[in-house]
Amino acid sequence: MAVRWWLLSSLLLTRDTVGEFIEAVTVNGSLIVDNPVSLGRVVWLARVYARTVKAMVNHVVEGVPCDKAYKHVYDLLPDYVYLETACKNAKLIVEGLEANNGSKCEIESYWISSRGNRFDRGNRNIKLVPREDHFDVLIRYPWDRTWIEAKAYFGERYIGMLRELLDLAERRLEGYGVTISFRDKPRIHVHVPTWLYLKHMSEEPVSGRGFVAGIDVNSDRVNLAVVDRGGSIVLVRGFEFPEVTRPGYPGELARQKRLEALAEALRVAKEAGASVVAFENLLAVKGGRFTSNPNANRKIARFAKRQYIAHGILKAFKTGFEAVILVEPAGTTSSEEHDKAMREHGLDRHTASAYIIALRGLKEL
Repeated sequence: MAVRWWLLSSLLLTRDTVGEFIEAVTVNGSLIVDNPVSLGRVVWLARVYARTVKAMVNHVVEGVPCDKAYKHVYDLLPDYVYLETACKNAKLIVEGLEANNGSKCEIESYWISSRGNRFDRGNRNIKLVPREDHFDVLIRYPWDRTWIEAKAYFGERYIGMLRELLDLAERRLEGYGVTISFRDKPRIHVHVPTWLYLKHMSEEPVSGRGFVAGIDVNSDRVNLAVVDRGGSIVLVRGFEFPEVTRPGYPGELARQKRLEALAEALRVAKEAGASVVAFENLLAVKGGRFTSNPNANRKIARFAKRQYIAHGILKAFKTGFEAVILVEPAGTTSSEEHDKAMREHGLDRHTASAYIIALRGLKEL
């Protein structure tokens, strides 16, 4: 998911404006390279690309502009578009290190990525061509400027959307970024513009009663509070999964549990009559120590707040909500307002946070 991060304290998003916040959504598929020689060339390109990103990280840290950094790595990867994309990858890595107070970058995986451009009929270096039951994939090999041929297979529900994207690209109306990864087996990841993704993947819009749902997300729980237009509580609910912060708990399973809890909270909110969802603007929330267990603290610190909130925004629109509001986070967990909510309504501290988030969302309408 390609996200442009806003630093505003509060922000109201609709279907028409969410694309300014979440630029694209990633659709995953299988990549098949039948020819062993071609597969070897793809893997070599991926390893060189990863080395290039690592070299770019050092230049980004030193404050070297991308257009100047290209000169230092061009002999390693002689292609402007690949280099431009690698620099963007490096910037994201550095931003992630800064957000989590990291000081060392370890790149162990290898991949290929090429940014999209509508003037290149979608993508200059990795192109998709629709066929009857699959997509042909053409991957530019930069050292001799030839094309490596492969095939891509996606879930049936994505086929119509991808065909429309490629039609728009051929008419130079949209671009599409592509990444090829090799974690377990070759995979292809196509970055689809958010407006197109929601057009094909959304449920019917919520009619609702105009209520506002406040959702408080944490590394080990999700709490929900729904309020009516007068600010009265309609429903509260909590979804807890404390096991995800325990030592040795698989990171991918933890992510799955968080996303399932978030989806369930949205479903319950929809059934309760909410048509608007409010989240904290987690961009302003910094990591900290939450327990006396250092292993748990590391897991909480790795909790991908940005990706989680972006997923929540996207899921809310897919579920049919009219709008999503990001509210000012200051005081939602520790303040006189928070203490008052706990006393007057008998709420625990996490549900009280969700209630305050809902009220702040209501004020933005």
